[in-house]
Amino acid sequence: MSGERMGADAGSARGTDEEGRGAHDRGVAERAGADEGVDVVVPTPSGRVRGRWEPVGSPTSLALGRPRATVAAFRGIPYAEAPVGDLRFAAPVPIAPWDGVRDVREPGPTPQRVGDPRALIPEPSVPGDEILNVTVLTPDPSPAARLPVLVWIHGGGYTTGSPASPWYGNGAFARDGVVTVLVSYRLGFDGFGWIEGAPQNRGVRDWLCALEWVQRHVAAFGGDPDHVTVAGQSAGGGAVLTLLGMRAAAGLLARAWAASPALADVPEQTARALAARLGDRLGIGAHGGVPTLEVLRRAGERDVLRAQPGARRGAGRGLYRLADELLALGPVVDGDLLEQPTLDALAAGAGRTVPLVVGGMHDELLLTDALAPRWLRVALRAIPPAVTLGAAHVDRATRRAYVAANSDAADEGAGGLAARYLSDLVFGGTIVGAASARERAAHPHAQERRRLEHPDAAVRAGVAEPPPAGPTAATWTYRFDWASPTRGGAVHCVDVPFAFDALGDDHADRLVGADAPQALADVVHGAMARFAEHGDPGWQPWSEAPGATRILGASDALAPGARAPIVDAAGWSRVAPLIASGIAPRRPRAH
Repeated sequence: MSGERMGADAGSARGTDEEGRGAHDRGVAERAGADEGVDVVVPTPSGRVRGRWEPVGSPTSLALGRPRATVAAFRGIPYAEAPVGDLRFAAPVPIAPWDGVRDVREPGPTPQRVGDPRALIPEPSVPGDEILNVTVLTPDPSPAARLPVLVWIHGGGYTTGSPASPWYGNGAFARDGVVTVLVSYRLGFDGFGWIEGAPQNRGVRDWLCALEWVQRHVAAFGGDPDHVTVAGQSAGGGAVLTLLGMRAAAGLLARAWAASPALADVPEQTARALAARLGDRLGIGAHGGVPTLEVLRRAGERDVLRAQPGARRGAGRGLYRLADELLALGPVVDGDLLEQPTLDALAAGAGRTVPLVVGGMHDELLLTDALAPRWLRVALRAIPPAVTLGAAHVDRATRRAYVAANSDAADEGAGGLAARYLSDLVFGGTIVGAASARERAAHPHAQERRRLEHPDAAVRAGVAEPPPAGPTAATWTYRFDWASPTRGGAVHCVDVPFAFDALGDDHADRLVGADAPQALADVVHGAMARFAEHGDPGWQPWSEAPGATRILGASDALAPGARAPIVDAAGWSRVAPLIASGIAPRRPRAH
């Protein structure tokens, strides 16, 4: 192993100075001898960084007698210059090399300035300007290790969230032999708002800049730059699909895992209208016009953050438009970086050589005690469920088919069906849409269309062959069904502590209960580690049998001695009526 190890008192303040069990056992064995709390210095192409060996092991896993391990953690390494001053609304500028040793033993600054106490995932805010940074966790910081890499993009609706979560940074994947990289990127209007005279999609450009940093630097931490899985949840899952559909991201990711993906795909007209409303609220708009770069530079960060919620509220009306409003600040289909909507890009063959796992929760949104008072739920239960869909302008035939396919939600009345409809509109439809789009991309007709649309005229004319694109990669889907006793169901974010093998701390107990099954964490976390290492999560792919869906958390799969994964041949069939009518996958409407 390389990497200079130093005493814990060396250094200064931040700045210059069963599934997957094999990988788990190997990681523990390799790192069991590392000294907890001892510093480690790694030379990188940008300069030397000082991290620290840290302990790994959730309270639940340790209570069950699992071995304790240590991994090397390097937190808050800048991949781009601080986006302040003239760089505030600019494309990210790769970080300049530094002299000496940069101390990266503490979390780096976050774009999220104030955390939400209601957030289901612990995602603290850290003050500071160098918000474009990454955290790296590795079991073996030596170039010879060539370990698989997992890059994690956090969620938060593209406006909140933080990579500084103790769950994301707990080192569980590194313990199991996967170098982990956590990405910090610009949020809200600074990251995704439309500004005349500035590059659009600055947050997307941050993702690309971070992935380019990974290509240049991850080998120094023991990672293999040809073996990079990009994963994320909610807006982070949407980011994964967005990247998969982009030309600019080609070659930066070898595998993709999108959990509960919330695609934004904001139309340019909507982005411009939101920017105009924000400008009016700040008093800098030109009578409803889109603010310019010069004018916005005079607006303080706090002022923009305060104006954002009101500017978003003009983006939606009704159930369908409510979804548009919630995701009104996010990646914009600008015709440049995002040339077309993501699912269209996937259907046209973008990212088709990259293996993809995409899935979500049984009920991302659920009208439970945690979300609505009992009196409201009782009142909504008395309203016929079809009335909800009628108010959303869903035609009668689709209403009948959707109610029949979702009788469990319909039994809860109008509120239950409305929550299910929004869940399927934003998440379920995207999961099925992404899997189906990749299925269409593999069809011979799609291959012929790609030839006819090829930028080389000789290829279009049929007198030259396009470069070989490689075989079409597999697609897997899943549905997470384990119901949290504290949230009343398998709702948004409940899967995250299982994915990061983080059960047993106070945050996890509030989200999933003190008795959440470690066996399920072993399955979910193990599948992700296996996918990062081998490119196969361990169940039948959708691309082999369209509709095939792994059910995570099924009670029979968690019984003692259970071995075979539970796969439903039509796990997302409840979304079919919305797909058939063109309501889902959700396509944001320009307004």
